[in-house]
Amino acid sequence: MIEPDWIAPNRTALLVIDCQVDFGAPDGEMARRGADMTAPQAAVAKAESLVDAARGAGVPVIFVRLLTHAGGESRTAREAKQRRGDDEPDLCVEGTRGADFIGPQPKPAEAVISKIRYDAFAHTGLADQLHAQRVDTLVLCGLTTECCVASSAWSGFEQDLHIFIAQDACAAYDEGLHRHALKALRLSGAVVADSDEFATAWEK
Repeated sequence: MIEPDWIAPNRTALLVIDCQVDFGAPDGEMARRGADMTAPQAAVAKAESLVDAARGAGVPVIFVRLLTHAGGESRTAREAKQRRGDDEPDLCVEGTRGADFIGPQPKPAEAVISKIRYDAFAHTGLADQLHAQRVDTLVLCGLTTECCVASSAWSGFEQDLHIFIAQDACAAYDEGLHRHALKALRLSGAVVADSDEFATAWEK
């Protein structure tokens, strides 16, 4: 049970991570690679409801997106792709439909954070923005659980933030990865709950 004061609007922000065409749409790049979009699409729908609940309670919503540039990856990233034999197209290339948001859409006054790594905090100024707003608690949702959601959660711990995860509003392409990532985060102090629990707490 989530206590309302744990995620009170005056201390909390909702982080919506990488709900983008290439990661979660049936015609996105991951779908073209053969990934099962069932869980990601269900998570995006839950994320949309969670965003509505946060806005209704006055909780700031921050949208995070991956933006890449064709041929613009670092030397290390290029070398890593070569080692894996990875010749797949880049994901979420800026200016393409693949980078567009799906599900919840940012409103004009809401923050949009663009990143080039997994972690929403890496070289984005997000931590400074949260501390300036006296936010000490984050609720995370989005794609994918074991990658960018988990990476951002671990980094949030290092920023001395309380981390909550809406487990049905995030997903992986493999259910086992989803479950194990959440288990590891829970063991390290994250509070993991369904999106309805957050909405209920914000109503009180």
